[in-house]
Amino acid sequence: MSNSEESSLLALESRLPTPELRESALYQRFAALGIGWRTHAHAPVFTVQEAQALRGALPGTHTKNLFLEDKRGRLWLMVAREELRIDLNAAAKTLDCSRLSFGRPECLVEALGITPGAVTPFALMNDTAGRVTAVFDEGMLGSGAVNFHPLRNDRTTAIAAPDLLRFARACAHEPLIVALPERT
Repeated sequence: MSNSEESSLLALESRLPTPELRESALYQRFAALGIGWRTHAHAPVFTVQEAQALRGALPGTHTKNLFLEDKRGRLWLMVAREELRIDLNAAAKTLDCSRLSFGRPECLVEALGITPGAVTPFALMNDTAGRVTAVFDEGMLGSGAVNFHPLRNDRTTAIAAPDLLRFARACAHEPLIVALPERT
């Protein structure tokens, strides 16, 4: 990450509650819903490759989370198994939307209350305006535990796959569960 990118990220982060407050709010939501979780601390990670290098033998399905925007300005949160090589052009056709591209960091902060590197379906709790459409990889949901950042990128939190669905629905987001197309 360049110095200017790091400065921009810090400026965006300063507009949000502290990572500790965001994480605490998430765990309060879990407790209210009766969702069990387990969290592991680690150095901050910004990519799947960095997470793979740090996590060791952390159990469960590991994920990637893409904050996307289509040409019409609709926002999407695509949540999938980390090894899935998603074909975004084919995914746009599957979702019946226009071309998908990565969303701007400012829009991520505004819509989901998190910064790049901490993208997670748990941020749906911050989208009270319902601007973001959640798309969950159906292959990810067939596993036991699924792992995500708890609204900060220096922790990984595992919950049961059915609890992820329950959490999203409790946040007024009915996820689209699809077989995401893979690049060949």
